[in-house]
Amino acid sequence: MTDNRISANLTPEDVAAIQAAILTIKEKLPFLVGLTKEERISMLKLGDKSRAFVQKTMELVSTPH
Repeated sequence: MTDNRISANLTPEDVAAIQAAILTIKEKLPFLVGLTKEERISMLKLGDKSRAFVQKTMELVSTPH
C-alpha cells in the first residue's frame, strides 16, 4: 500500500488561475495534438542505453565541423 505524501489545498482563485493558464497554453499552441492510447503504446520508447546513444548522436550532429 502506498502512502499519500502530498497534502495540498487549492483556493478557488488558484483553481481559476490554473484553468486560465491552461486555456492560454491551448490558445498559444493550437498545433498540439492529443494521442490515442493505441498511438501512445505504439510509439518507440527510449531506455537507458538508447537514450545515451541518442544524446551522444545529437552532440555529434550539433558540433560544427
